[in-house]
Amino acid sequence: MINTLWRWRHRAGLWIESPVPHWSIVVLIVLNAIALGLETSDAVVARIGPVLDGLEAVIIAVFAAEIAIKLFAWGPRFFRSGWNVFDLVIVGIALVPEAGPFAILRSLRILRVLRLLSTVRRLRHIIESLLAAIPSIGWIAFLLGLVFYVFGVMGTELFGERFPEWFGSLGASMYTLFQVMTLESWSMGVARPVMEAYPFAWLYFVIFILITAFTILNLFIGIIVNTMQSAHWEEEDAKREADERQAVEERREILSELRAIRRRLDRLEGDTPSAGRTQD
Repeated sequence: MINTLWRWRHRAGLWIESPVPHWSIVVLIVLNAIALGLETSDAVVARIGPVLDGLEAVIIAVFAAEIAIKLFAWGPRFFRSGWNVFDLVIVGIALVPEAGPFAILRSLRILRVLRLLSTVRRLRHIIESLLAAIPSIGWIAFLLGLVFYVFGVMGTELFGERFPEWFGSLGASMYTLFQVMTLESWSMGVARPVMEAYPFAWLYFVIFILITAFTILNLFIGIIVNTMQSAHWEEEDAKREADERQAVEERREILSELRAIRRRLDRLEGDTPSAGRTQD
């Protein structure tokens, strides 16, 4: 009985991870995203609202069945993967009744689209690379915050009296600096009016932009790209090692078969003379 149950669980795990169910789930996630987008149109809902509701019910049922099969196949091992827990939470939100205090969950239905992150392998690798880069990104964010603080205090002391709406407080100065860092209307909207009162204010803005927009933000990009490349090479190394192990196992099997054939040939050669002498 236990062996039969184990075989069923093993077969269920292999089947749910096979290409056909996997890509069927991906197609359903995309269809669900399209349907949720169509539901934002009153005209579309008036024409095919019941069809969209039926499609959503079918998709939710399939998602729930997928999670149930994985739980049956893997048991407690299901919760060892953060992606499995993520899928369980997303599907669980979809199963909560959208009435009463849970009515707000209706707006969270679009989170089902995020299941693409856990279902599509390439997207999953990108997210894992971003998560791996968080420690380094944290230090860059700390450096960026330090630069903001220093220039915020400087801006408040230098320009706060004449331009209180932009530099009247530390918070206002840092918000203005954030606008400057994004290069959104920083010249005509902030820098030039300040330069009319303080001709050398351009030094303040140019240095800040060079440090933040052109240096620190590029460090963010560099760290993320480097982490993604490292993850890619680690994956390639792991794949190469797996191929080498498989090749070694295949060579061992071939050598074992050759030795077995050689032993059979030796026995046949040993039996032939004895058979001839018996006939004589």
